Amino acid sequence: MTDEDVYRVVRNDEEQYSIWWADRDLPPGWTAEGTSGSKQECLDHIGQIWTDMRPRSLRERMARA
Repeated sequence: MTDEDVYRVVRNDEEQYSIWWADRDLPPGWTAEGTSGSKQECLDHIGQIWTDMRPRSLRERMARA
């Protein structure tokens, strides 16, 4: 892999984010979030949108308590 590789932002059912190579099939359990670009662009985007690192199930459980 090089710095010129294109990545995409992916998200799982727990609303946790990661990056994945744009030219590869997504791993099971992950969906494309809609953002793609350089590795740094994708990481910067995740840094802006993923402000609560708790998994979705934990956030929901805490909201009910």
